[in-house]
Amino acid sequence: MASHNRQLSRLRVHPLAGSFQVLTLALTLGLGAAAAHADDALPKLPNKTPLKVGFAQTESNNPWRLAETKSFKDVAAKCGWQLVMTDANSSNSKQVSDIQSMIAQHVDLLVFPPREEKPLAPVVLQAKKAGIPVILVDRDVDQSVAKAGRDYITFIGSDFIDQGHRAADWLVKATSGKAKIIELEGTTGASAANDRKKGFDEVIAKNPGMQIIASQSGDFARDKGRQVMETLLQAHPDVTAVYAHNDEMALGAIAAIKAAGKQPGKDIQIVTIDGTKGGMDAIAAGELGASVQSSPFFGALACDVAQRYAKGEKIPTWVKVSDRFYDKSNVQQSMQYGY
Repeated sequence: MASHNRQLSRLRVHPLAGSFQVLTLALTLGLGAAAAHADDALPKLPNKTPLKVGFAQTESNNPWRLAETKSFKDVAAKCGWQLVMTDANSSNSKQVSDIQSMIAQHVDLLVFPPREEKPLAPVVLQAKKAGIPVILVDRDVDQSVAKAGRDYITFIGSDFIDQGHRAADWLVKATSGKAKIIELEGTTGASAANDRKKGFDEVIAKNPGMQIIASQSGDFARDKGRQVMETLLQAHPDVTAVYAHNDEMALGAIAAIKAAGKQPGKDIQIVTIDGTKGGMDAIAAGELGASVQSSPFFGALACDVAQRYAKGEKIPTWVKVSDRFYDKSNVQQSMQYGY
């Protein structure tokens, strides 16, 4: 199920199917679903200051995560939040235990980016059961387990599939529709990685001259991206393009390409996602072709959503973030947006 699919599934019974068995089955399934979510009402947010807010970060090993964390620290005092902050050090199990600890501390609100879709979904339900509302930022959880608007307030984040589309569209134009591509994927199981791959691959599949010759996870990390790129370059010396799911892996790939005696931006075109300062500098240097921004500045947005929710306003299940696009045509005048 796509991570941003907000469709409600419905049991449909044909009007002519009037047998007792069909009716019994429908009622049984309906009662089962009702029992599974007997209390679909979301927990309330206390009207008090300060609010004790838990922010469970996934890791702090790259500029994007550091910028995201800073955005919450910067907004805390203005928003009337007392922040309880943790760092999972790239571990799903630690992030789960961090959040469970926050639940035990009876925080008023939980805000966090789930490192992966499936492992972090059950803890959202635990928070709901404990009466603690949840806002997810940056990454979403498995909607078949925990659903936005029913089990947590909302997902605040970018359209990752669209980011993949935009990166692929640029690469098709930059290579005149002919390329042998290495794809450096993000963290396996993360909604950002799943959807950035889906969006990119969809566009590439419609262009017969574009071929993804290898695709492997670099875990959104610069050094891992460099290592993976070194290995894939040896296996595929005919590569002419790289799509990295984030700037850090793209910068690692640039280092590997240079070490192999090739010129990034000339011998191999590179497109990525994030819009970090390092990525924008690489565009200005002609080594990186383009970067689709993925904004990390969720603090003020989360504050606004929480305040509106506390007032009883209806919050959409997806608060979509608008992202910029950087290439050589606009990077110099856009440097203030880098982080």
